[in-house]
Amino acid sequence: MRKTSLIFAAFISVCTLNNANGETLNGQKNIKLVEISGKEHIVGEITFVKKNDSSTYKISWKDETFSEHFLSMRPFKCFEGTIKYWCRVAYPYEIKKTVTEDDLTDLEYDLMFIWKGSTEYGINMWNGVYYQMEVEGNKIVGRLNEIDMDKLSAPPEKGNLRPVEEYDLEPAEPESHWLPKLIIE
Repeated sequence: MRKTSLIFAAFISVCTLNNANGETLNGQKNIKLVEISGKEHIVGEITFVKKNDSSTYKISWKDETFSEHFLSMRPFKCFEGTIKYWCRVAYPYEIKKTVTEDDLTDLEYDLMFIWKGSTEYGINMWNGVYYQMEVEGNKIVGRLNEIDMDKLSAPPEKGNLRPVEEYDLEPAEPESHWLPKLIIE
């Protein structure tokens, strides 16, 4: 009887884990930027709508958490730290805004930033921030990579909605940046 109970408990655990993962890409979640210290800042909300094996999404930024800056002849909304600012970069080309647990690329494109020093006047496109994301349990975790945003200055070839390649990304040293992690939960 004990062996049957253990097998049943293991089965329930697996079902619960799968259900939690299945719900990761469904419903409303918070978008958080996470400091090195672990302090979390809610900067937006995302709503996922599940459709079979994929989900579509819509992002609503918490504009009150961002300040407006005019940098390098363009307006930016920046999340301000004492040493660095994280400025939102709207991906300028078409994406489907569809994700699966194994492919979060569209979301990665929608959550790109450029950092700048708090005392710097302009913005440098080579200071791009690209969070590579993975589903971990019931949340999505993005780990910081550096990218030269000049890669995105020209429209991608027709039909190539995802021009960023693995070799364009440089894994960042977490301690070298203010916000090395992004979490959606």
